[in-house]
Amino acid sequence: MAAVGSVVGDLRTLLRLRNFRRLLTVRLLSQGADGAFQVALATYVVFSPEEQTSPGAIASTMAVLLLPYSFVGPFAGVLLDRWPRRQVFLYGNALRGVLACATAALMLHASPDWLFYAAALAVTAVNRFVLAGLSAVLPRVVDRERLVLANSLSPTAGTLAATVGGALAFLVRLTVSDSDAVLVLLGAVLYVLAALASLRMSRELLGPEPELLAATGLRTALAGTARGLLAGVRHLRARPTAARALAAMTAMRFCYGALTVMVLMLCRYAWPDTPGGNGGGDRGLAMLGLAVAVSAAGFFAAALLTPSLVARLGRTGWIIVCAGAAAVLEPALGLTFAPVPVLVAAFVLGLVTQGAKIATDTVVQSAVDDGYRGRIFSVYDVLFNVSFVAAAGVAALMLPPDGRSTVLVVTVALLYAAIAATMARFEHR
Repeated sequence: MAAVGSVVGDLRTLLRLRNFRRLLTVRLLSQGADGAFQVALATYVVFSPEEQTSPGAIASTMAVLLLPYSFVGPFAGVLLDRWPRRQVFLYGNALRGVLACATAALMLHASPDWLFYAAALAVTAVNRFVLAGLSAVLPRVVDRERLVLANSLSPTAGTLAATVGGALAFLVRLTVSDSDAVLVLLGAVLYVLAALASLRMSRELLGPEPELLAATGLRTALAGTARGLLAGVRHLRARPTAARALAAMTAMRFCYGALTVMVLMLCRYAWPDTPGGNGGGDRGLAMLGLAVAVSAAGFFAAALLTPSLVARLGRTGWIIVCAGAAAVLEPALGLTFAPVPVLVAAFVLGLVTQGAKIATDTVVQSAVDDGYRGRIFSVYDVLFNVSFVAAAGVAALMLPPDGRSTVLVVTVALLYAAIAATMARFEHR
């Protein structure tokens, strides 16, 4: 309770700053729209009666949602330092609103899949610039003494807003309209509101300074970013402790991605409320929402448990325990393919995946020189998202239409066991 009270007090302190409030409003509306849009895509691909859902379609959706973050992200900062950032929020969110409306129209008119995915991909690609900009401008609305606090609370508030936006989309889908296009339009409205909210800040407030806008040629800046990433990879290879932790986390993220696709297919075909399990139905959609919430609860539990367990077991020891626990519990619960055990598995996997990630972040931060951390974490971001998408692609090849795949569950368990054994061998050395 004391910790909660401290967080509330810190947030009140920040909210007294007028420009921080305005920037936070843009973040909350923008990330709330992201949550609604992502749920709309997921329900359209997985639960729409007009769509013949397949693991391949789910893999394509994950690629649309995640790959722009990976490949656009490292270069977004270069462009953000060359454009007025307030205008990025204004035009970026307005453009996403227009593109979301186009995506909704494509949903309603049975357009070719490639066109639908291209429109959705454009929405998520622009999102990378908006999110990077929201972080870049914090020092211009918060004084130096409160900057660490703002960096802690602002992204957390954005994540909560995305969760609320997704929950609102689920609620609308279950109680108001079964049209996924309506959910996309809900996201479009929130994007436009975020664009309008940015107008409450002056164009000059958020920078960059005019003399810095063209300090370096764009081609030179982009080439320098690419060279910096390669230098980061070379630096990482010389730090085996960080490299091993990052490799383990990438493999665990792969496992989590494959099982996510399996759960989506189970919700669509194995657990619906229609006879024979072939209609999707509201129960299947509600089960998906419950699975997401349970996994998120596992993430929260990891945040509470990891500090004390790392202090007791060490960072590598905690990664070993997380992978080992998943190797044992994932098949024990997942091979039933029944809702309750699989939901328990979702909680466990959320806990061990996030627990290992927290430990990995700490290992990388500790082992990598300060001058390389930004580049290493850009590489980390690419690996984290690409492994998830690759897992979806592998699962698409292995899963039957109803999602019940003993081979997939056992393969993932063996991979978790291999991660634990490999990390334990290196730790012993």
